Formats: sequence, C-alpha cells, structure tokens
Amino acid sequence: MPIFAQTGGACPGRLEEMRTVLVPIDFSPVTQSVMAEAVALAKSSRSRLVIVHVLQPPSVVADYGPPMGALVMPVMETTAGVATRQLSRWKRYAEARKLPVLTACLTGASASQLIAAEAARRSADYIVMGSHGHTALYDLLVGSTTGGLLKGSPCPVIVIPARRSAPARSRRAAKA
Repeated sequence: MPIFAQTGGACPGRLEEMRTVLVPIDFSPVTQSVMAEAVALAKSSRSRLVIVHVLQPPSVVADYGPPMGALVMPVMETTAGVATRQLSRWKRYAEARKLPVLTACLTGASASQLIAAEAARRSADYIVMGSHGHTALYDLLVGSTTGGLLKGSPCPVIVIPARRSAPARSRRAAKA
C-alpha cells in the first residue's frame, strides 16, 4: 500500500486532469514495485511516464576537484552506460503496457534537488518513488532522497515503501 504525501505546490485537481507522472528509480529491488504503481496510476489517468535516474558523482570528485575527477570519469561513463541500458529496459516495460514514456539520466550531487527540478521542468502532476526503509541514523548520516524531495517537491509525492523480507517477518512473528 503506497503512502500518499502532499508537498508544496498546487494540487493538480481531479485525477482525470493529470498529464505527467515522474518516476525516479535507482534500480534497487523496490524499483519493480515503484514501476508497477506508477504504471497503474498513469494508465488510470491516461498520463505519460517520465522515468528518471540520478547519477551521483563520488564525493571525492566534489571534495578534491579536477585531478580526482579525471580518475573518476571512466567510472562515471561506465555507470552512465549501465544506467542508460536499465532506463531503456524500464521504458520498454511501460511501453508494453501502452503508455507514452520518456526517460532522463540526470547527473549531480543532490538527487532530491535534481528530481524536484525535473518535476518542475516537466510540469509533473505526481512523483512516484520508492523508499528503502533505512533507519533514521542512516538517513541522518547519508541523507534521504525521499525526505529531501518531500520537502522540496513542486507536486505531490507518492512513496512506495520497501517490502520487508520474509525472514524479517518471520523473526517479528516469532517474537510476538
């Protein structure tokens, strides 16, 4: 069951007026659930999907500038190639379900800011994204793209929670 969160910006109005659903994906296990929900929403509202992936350069590039950047560039180019192939795979997934689809691979340090800017640029009516279910400590130390986007999004954000693994459910049931 998705979590619905209204963030800043104007409410798009009735569902049938929606035209664009932005779907940031990171190719993690939650991506399948995110895409399934985004496709269902887009089909029911006759919207197009804009599937985006953010490539974040290693912090060493930002911290140490061009000398280290030259060493990291081949890695970024390889990562960009893999991301492009994955985006193409998810584009075919949505097209097979008779949806109009665009893809974009964005590069920058702040995923939440890049996604918010892309949503504004594309006049997105909704953003559908996944949550990994990290701990608060992880989010404090590493940051949370979802949390940042909820604060800065120009449109409502639908968050698809990570599914708990079967072993975790079994351990929880055994403790009860």
